[in-house]
Amino acid sequence: MRNPVPVIVLAQLFGTSLWFSANSAADDLIRQWGISPADLGTLTNAVQFGFIIGTLSFAISGLADRYAASRIFAVCAVLGALANAAFALFATGMASGVPLRFAVGLCLAGVYPLGMKLIVSWVPERAGAALAQLVGMLTLGTALPHGIRLAGAGWSWSATILVSSVLALLAAVLILRLGDGPHLRRRHDAPPLRLGRVFHTFSIREFRASAFGYFGHQWELYAFWTLTPALVVISGLAMPGSPALSGFAFAIIGIGAIGCLAGGWSSLRFGSARVAATALALSALCCAVFPLALEWPAWARIALLLLWGATVVADSPHFSALSARACPPEIVGSALAFQNAIGFAITMLSIHLGTAWVVDWQGDIAWLLLPGPVIGLLGLYPLWRRQHRQQ
Repeated sequence: MRNPVPVIVLAQLFGTSLWFSANSAADDLIRQWGISPADLGTLTNAVQFGFIIGTLSFAISGLADRYAASRIFAVCAVLGALANAAFALFATGMASGVPLRFAVGLCLAGVYPLGMKLIVSWVPERAGAALAQLVGMLTLGTALPHGIRLAGAGWSWSATILVSSVLALLAAVLILRLGDGPHLRRRHDAPPLRLGRVFHTFSIREFRASAFGYFGHQWELYAFWTLTPALVVISGLAMPGSPALSGFAFAIIGIGAIGCLAGGWSSLRFGSARVAATALALSALCCAVFPLALEWPAWARIALLLLWGATVVADSPHFSALSARACPPEIVGSALAFQNAIGFAITMLSIHLGTAWVVDWQGDIAWLLLPGPVIGLLGLYPLWRRQHRQQ
């Protein structure tokens, strides 16, 4: 295929719409199930935990590199669509909802990292820019349930969630028809895929620097996405349950796709490490300023949240590109899955604390997220310092 990247990124958009599909129904779930914002954090963390277990399984077993990435992606997208549909149709409370959200996360482990591997297998020479498109679609996929909720304001919450299942099935068809790229095929002299070989990647200095930058980034990113509706309400921009809240949440999360694309284009000139460091610095600034900005004019509060939404995810594809470049090609899939597993384990703590404390902390909750981008900058320092010296 002459240009497989658009197919992969579109499939990523559709497949990852499963991730936050339940969050788009937050107000309905609180009302109908009688749950609290902290319980919504538990539902989100169920997805994260399933994703962690799935990515660890793929990474340590080497399954992500034993079988065609396109087949793993397609199977997991179908299973994720079924688990998501079961949540929409049959879940009646936390007892039934949490296991089904866990199953969705388990399936997403075969969608997100395998999508990244597919990109590298097709266009390794421009992985940074192409992965920026992929993560941009992940970001839009995250925002998409809020957009669906806004467009179908009169729909039931279950109907809104079911749309994500239909999109995930389309993603499976797209990737199955595309197949794997010609790169990353195993060399005849490559070491065997032994159980646990992926742990070797942390002995590589460049991989370590990229991974630790990613871990700091993850502390902030998913907690920010989970808390976005609350931040909008705290800012006084919309009322809980209003169409305006869905619109703001969609815009603030969705603008991250533009941030990813801008970062991808910039990486062609400045390099992935410098782009990632710049995004980390800007999102850290937003974390620090937000509690002080609640008395600003409405347009300034909106601008700050949009800047935060654009920069909080713009660095993400570059950690994947840097890590893929640093590790042996025959274990790229396992290495990216392993990096994802640790990063998403970190998100569970920040999501739990953020949703548990947001009612009491109000705007100060942004300061809970601030250590993430700061630590990420420190971890990434060896790579962006070297890139700066080379230019």
